[in-house]
Parts: sequence; C-alpha cells; structure tokens
Amino acid sequence: MELKPVRTDDQAFGRRTSTYEPAQDVADVAQGQKVLRNTYLLLAVTMIPTVIGAFIGMQTAGIIMGSPIISSLVLLAVVIGLQYGIAANRNSGVGIALLLLMTGILGWWLGPILNFALQMRNGMQLVGYAAVGTGVIFFAMATVATTTKRDFSFMGKFLFVGMIALLIAMFANMFLQIPALALTISTLVIVVFSLFLLYDLNRIVRGGETNYVMATTGVYMSLFNIFANLLQLLLALGGERD
Repeated sequence: MELKPVRTDDQAFGRRTSTYEPAQDVADVAQGQKVLRNTYLLLAVTMIPTVIGAFIGMQTAGIIMGSPIISSLVLLAVVIGLQYGIAANRNSGVGIALLLLMTGILGWWLGPILNFALQMRNGMQLVGYAAVGTGVIFFAMATVATTTKRDFSFMGKFLFVGMIALLIAMFANMFLQIPALALTISTLVIVVFSLFLLYDLNRIVRGGETNYVMATTGVYMSLFNIFANLLQLLLALGGERD
C-alpha cells in the first residue's frame, strides 16, 4: 500500500497545506537496523579466524620479520584483492568466506607485534588495554552514529584522502625509521579510523549501506587498524622490558 499526501485547504488563512507520511524514512530506518544487527553478528564471527590467525602468526613471525617491507606490500595487495572479491560476491556465501579469509590473514599479520608484546613484563596487560580501548572507541562511535540525526556522509572523501596519506607515510617511515614519526602516524591512524567507524556505522543506520557483508568489511578494517596502532602506541610509551 502506497501512502499518498493528504491535502487540506485552509480557508481561514487562504493557503493550502500538505501532510506527508514519512513512509520511506521509516523503511530506511528499519532496513538500517536490520543491516546493523547482521553486521554486528558477522563481526563477532570474524573474531574467530582473527584469533586463529594471530596464534599461527605468533608461531610463524619469522616469515614476516624476515623481510618486513616486502611482506607489507604483499599483504596490502592480498587484502585489496580480497576486498574486491568480497565486493564482487557480496550477495553470496563466497563473499562471507572471503571476508573470513581476510580476517584470518590480518590476524596472522598481528603475530609479530603480539610476540613483541609478550616479551615485555606488562605485555599481556597492554594487549588487554588495547583491546578494551578499541572496544570503548567502537562503543562511542556506534552510540553517536545510532543516536544522532546528523548525516556524516560528507566525511567520506576527506577520510579516504587521509587514509592514503597515512599509508604513504607509513611505508616511507619503513625506510626512514623515525620513532617520533611512527608514533605520530599511529596516533593519526587511530583518529582517522575512529572517524571511519562513525562514518560507516552512520551510513548503515541511515540506509546508505544495505549489504551487511560490505558493512562488516568496513567496520572490521577500522577496528583492526585501531587495535594494531593503539597497541603499538602502548608498547612504545608504556612497555616494560624484563
């Protein structure tokens, strides 16, 4: 049933007014809530291959550390390729399988930094702090995205440019090896991907993203980058060596 505008003629004031039922807005909100629920569910599932991948990565960290620059470039190419594959198969089980594969690979990539953390006296504590901090950021951004009426879609282009700039700076510092620059980059990554979280979750709520596989991919990538860089900051600033 289609809701039509109800017109009323106001003779007393000599004007015509129209009342519209916001049917489309209600439908968008309902769709957004459904996609958000499915996104949270799939996001929880992605933690399983991430943990498994991290455990394998800790046992095989030498593969990455043997040639970190080449390994980083290969990983970046693989992740980008998987994201294209996820997008192409977003409406089938293949897309979910590729997403889980990607999260497992990214979990594996965390192996060396987790090994480094465990070599410190308070390493496990800092890993816990990084996980809790990531959770707090996620909860804060989700709360803002789901309660505000503001549309944050305008941030998309700025965040994408910021992400590319940070990626270039990150690879440049692999050669420069400037500790202060590394800390600055990690801080900016946390800020940029926190805003990406807000942007992605707000798009879901407002009906801008209707596929939960794609939504989960974006949210996961933000959480991964926040956790990895928050852990790096904590290790650099608060790590206690034995």
